Amino acid sequence: MVTYKVTVATGTSYYSGTNDYIYVTLVGEKGSSKRTILDKWLFNDLERGSVHEYKVESETDLGCIWWVQLDKERFLVEDNWFCSYVMVRTPSGESLVFPCYRWLCHNDSVCIREGQAKRPYDDSLPAFQSHRQQELVERQKLYRWKVWKPGIIRCIAAETEEDLHPDVKFDNDKRTDFENSLHLALGELFLKKFVNMFGTSWHSLESFQKIFWRVKSPIGIYVVNHWKEDWFFGYQFKNGCNPCLIERCREIPKKFPVTDAMVNQFLGGSTLEQEMKKGNIYIVDYKILDGTIGNVIKGKQQYVAAPICLLFQDPQNRLMPLAIQLGQLPGPNNPIFLPSDPENLWLLVKIWVRSSDFQLHQVGFHLCGTHLLGEVFCVATLRQLTAVHPVFKLLTPHTRYTLEINTRARNELLGKNGVISRVVASGGPGLDAVALKACQSFTYRSMCLPDNLQDRGVLELKEYFYRDDGLQIWSAISKYVKNIMGLYYKSDRDVLEDVELQAWMKDVVQEGFTDLPGTGFPESFQSREELFKFLTTVIFTCSAQHAAVNNGQYDWSCWVPNSPCTMREPPPTSKGDRSIDQLMDTLPDMSQSAVQMAFTWHLGRPLPNKILLGSFEEEYFTEPDAKKAMMEFQEDLKEIERRIEDRNQGLDLKYQYLQPSNIESSISI
Repeated sequence: MVTYKVTVATGTSYYSGTNDYIYVTLVGEKGSSKRTILDKWLFNDLERGSVHEYKVESETDLGCIWWVQLDKERFLVEDNWFCSYVMVRTPSGESLVFPCYRWLCHNDSVCIREGQAKRPYDDSLPAFQSHRQQELVERQKLYRWKVWKPGIIRCIAAETEEDLHPDVKFDNDKRTDFENSLHLALGELFLKKFVNMFGTSWHSLESFQKIFWRVKSPIGIYVVNHWKEDWFFGYQFKNGCNPCLIERCREIPKKFPVTDAMVNQFLGGSTLEQEMKKGNIYIVDYKILDGTIGNVIKGKQQYVAAPICLLFQDPQNRLMPLAIQLGQLPGPNNPIFLPSDPENLWLLVKIWVRSSDFQLHQVGFHLCGTHLLGEVFCVATLRQLTAVHPVFKLLTPHTRYTLEINTRARNELLGKNGVISRVVASGGPGLDAVALKACQSFTYRSMCLPDNLQDRGVLELKEYFYRDDGLQIWSAISKYVKNIMGLYYKSDRDVLEDVELQAWMKDVVQEGFTDLPGTGFPESFQSREELFKFLTTVIFTCSAQHAAVNNGQYDWSCWVPNSPCTMREPPPTSKGDRSIDQLMDTLPDMSQSAVQMAFTWHLGRPLPNKILLGSFEEEYFTEPDAKKAMMEFQEDLKEIERRIEDRNQGLDLKYQYLQPSNIESSISI
């Protein structure tokens, strides 16, 4: 009789343990061990966080261990079990790690392979080939595509989070936090008494303090003190919650007929042509919002504008607004507003731009540009890559919880009775139109940060910390991807011949992006460089890009006039001063303001138990060279953290969203 020592680790989150019967069988090249029940400690064997060693006997030496088979049988009531890993010590003293990180439900039986990553052509034995094929067949039954809305990115086929497999659902800690936090926000921020005051305008700008005074955000406090100032209005296009829209202006668009006569007093004696040549003129165009039908909330029409804003980078590196047009077509009812216009009018016009930014940020850059993209990568990974595939191991930490957060969002935030429909101007029918246009505008280059920055012409924009920090993170991810994937793909031929990898990319483009023609995504990989760049893009989108457009929501929106979720009166169509009462009747009412504060806090707050970029709590790779690449990535991120902290020391307004200590590894909120 040959004895193997088998260590079994149970997950650490609540309810990971089980009282059901769990059996283990070792399967090797020379046969199988005895089917052994894990009952060393009776009912306390597989409790949460437990790590226990068992003896598993075999009549003969098994030779090379192919996989560990785990079987679950119900004891009294259904009691799911989360297995983190199994470690096998052979009679010769060799230790083998079998990563699992999955739930066993009902009468499940799973076969987990040793941690060394294997491409399809590494598995020449029929038993391994059959195992891979069966795994994908089962996964493709569990994870299927569906159309959420025509013309946009496809998603997971699940009506509610209950339809999802436990492997991709929140753990209990995460679920409890998520479900309670919105209610907590309304209570903690003392907003409940305002939620039912629909249609009641605030009396003055200062009266917004009634829902603001308990805010803990240092940036929010800075916003309330500076939001009216032109330089601060311009600053937000660089380092606010939506730093992705600003572009260098090389030619004044015909639809925006700004002249030197209008703006020369703001250019210090220079001209638009001269400043454009110097690279000092920038433009922000909300054309995606053009034609958006404003939401109707409790019978009250809400309004959306599609402004164009021209900005000047002055000698102090401030980005100063020069001219604003609130619609896309010039004409007598769509004037060009200037900083020299009456004070309240100019403030109202800037508020309109900020409200448009709120709409496009939430639907275009946040929802479509990170959440839905991340979901495509997640679904395709689950459908086309086996657990031993190196790309599966690489990407799985960056897909954690994305399917559940998106499924919940489609119901609780974006559904007919969701928060967006109840308070946001572009909710309701407008949401579909904005999401459609946003998705149709996506290109592969727009997702790749270096290409995106180059195409927008913002490489010389001063004090653009989103760009500076983002490029550092991009470079670190790119190096990490090359180091770890280079272990498995030594040549372009290795990439070309990987059938799972090619099927994965095909699934992304032909299924996930089937309604998005002309995106420029490769339908197959022809080289290592193509693969490495795409994987870098995926990881950056699911971590850093999401952090950049998510984490500052409360900071920039908690002072409601700075970033209104809705506007209750149409945009101005003529010049002439406006009264403070007209501003108040246009800004969100008391109820809308309270809900805006609550849900932006809910979405943008620091999360408990989050897993940061570069943290590998679940160890999918076991090879020493792969672990070395992971450690180098962690060191690179620490150095970036140090550089950003040093830079921020000299800033009144610190940019912290792309500090590695603030970047979650996946889209989970």
